[in-house]
Amino acid sequence: MGIFYHMLPAAIWQSHPVDRPYVSDTLATEGFTHCTAEAEMLPVVANRYYRAIPGDFILLCIDEAKVQPGVKWEAASGHLFPHIYGPLNRDAILEVIPFPRRADGSFSVPQR
Repeated sequence: MGIFYHMLPAAIWQSHPVDRPYVSDTLATEGFTHCTAEAEMLPVVANRYYRAIPGDFILLCIDEAKVQPGVKWEAASGHLFPHIYGPLNRDAILEVIPFPRRADGSFSVPQR
């Protein structure tokens, strides 16, 4: 059990009610919330799927041991990715950190 990450636009996080579990857009459309376990994979995934989306992004740092819906690890592109199949309980979110972009809009590995 360890820490993994979920990336999303900062505006979406800021508009989500603080007294409710977090529900990602993909939970409704795909049945789960996408996450990434390897920090070095964060910019790879973000640049592939989110680079064209303007605005600031953040990372939710999630403690796998506290995720109440449970986590299913699934393979894609030679890596295992954690997926959450239900609303994410807020106490599983350890930290919210900025997810930096370069001047060209691409993402880089966050410095912690």
